Amino acid sequence: MNQPIDGLPLREEAAKGSLPKVAYIMSRFPKLTETFVLYEILQLEELGFTVEIYPLLREHPRVLHPEAERLVQRAHYGPFLSLAVLRAQWRFLRRRPSLYWQTLWAVLRGTFGSANFFFGALAIFPKAVWFAEQVERQGVAHVHAHFANHPTVAAFIVHRLTGIPFSFTAHGSDLHVERRMLKQKVEAAAFVVTVSDYNSKLIVSECGQQARNKVRVIHCGVDSRVFPAPVRLGRRGRPRILCVASFEEVKGHTYLIESCRLLRERGVEFECHLVGEGPLRADVEAQVAEAGLGSQVHLHGGRPRPEVARMMAGADILVLPSVPTRKGKREGIPVVLMEGMASGLPVVASALSGIPELVESDRTGLLVPPRDSVRLADALQRLLRDPKLRLQMGRRGQRKVLRDFNLQTNVAALSKLFLAVSAHTDRPGKCAQLGRVSVAMTCPLKTSPSKM
Repeated sequence: MNQPIDGLPLREEAAKGSLPKVAYIMSRFPKLTETFVLYEILQLEELGFTVEIYPLLREHPRVLHPEAERLVQRAHYGPFLSLAVLRAQWRFLRRRPSLYWQTLWAVLRGTFGSANFFFGALAIFPKAVWFAEQVERQGVAHVHAHFANHPTVAAFIVHRLTGIPFSFTAHGSDLHVERRMLKQKVEAAAFVVTVSDYNSKLIVSECGQQARNKVRVIHCGVDSRVFPAPVRLGRRGRPRILCVASFEEVKGHTYLIESCRLLRERGVEFECHLVGEGPLRADVEAQVAEAGLGSQVHLHGGRPRPEVARMMAGADILVLPSVPTRKGKREGIPVVLMEGMASGLPVVASALSGIPELVESDRTGLLVPPRDSVRLADALQRLLRDPKLRLQMGRRGQRKVLRDFNLQTNVAALSKLFLAVSAHTDRPGKCAQLGRVSVAMTCPLKTSPSKM
């Protein structure tokens, strides 16, 4: 890769040793369904960045993406409380006692009123102090958190204690379910990334117009080298519907199974393949059995990315019937839709959140109202019976993803923001917090305003 940044190729910047070291904080790592975190890190490293990984929890998935293995080996795992964590508290208390207590008070005050956020903050605070000590030792110049909830609280703590600037990416449910302390996080951050215009407007609505210049819309991206569109000739057999999603309420599997039942009643030929794991898998299996769909609906469990790519190459339609949950959880823009479109598949998805920014109904796929099994069946039936329409939509979708949802292009855009912040901080801590003045105020990010 040789992506230019402000006129200088990143490769030249890396050769000069001028690319800032970045630390990533996330809830769990490696998580099979959060490929966007994994491949963003890998792409940054391909551009020449050094990325240190700080998960709040270690995930032990049954299936591991092959590219994650070497990152797991060097990720900074640790318990929430240990001798090393206690020593980090003591060292910060000895060096900066007032800053330590001010930071703890700011976090507890900001999260008060939400049991999830308040007790979560109490749990992660000691570990985040240990993170702060580690990133200082490693010469990290910037901290980036994925998800606006607990990981960003940890990044906020690191920033307050060290002065190292931070940013975060807001996705879906981390922003939609509860926005506790969001305004304080945005004010303290050097910049905020979100995956959709829908989310950007929500953040500005919640935090005020002063947040507008901090928010950048950078879509998650797909690597077209992994998900190339195959030549789809006239394949024999029943058309294949593919759904790649964890079995949880927000993914809407129950409506897909009901749609499959309706399709069978209508005499439509198809087979449906479900890839994923999750707490509702047994419920989905029971629904499939009760509907007598065992010969048409197949559950495959979780699969690594290369296998998912092969299944997409052999499919005819990708479907994701997302729904808002009773607790307010909802999608951002699911990466699996991007992967399906990159593979040349027409997609059927819900008209929800940021999904219409990716899927243009009647052009790259079909959008249906959430929780509407009849409309979902109608959309699937239309594509199942029209191979020419599938091919046309698949080609348009591939072009859109390569243009607007390209992993290499979008990670290069994120790297520009890291470099812009680094240009204002010659070394970690130069813009350290002075009283109540944050890095974001002392070292403002001078880039163009977000598209709203």
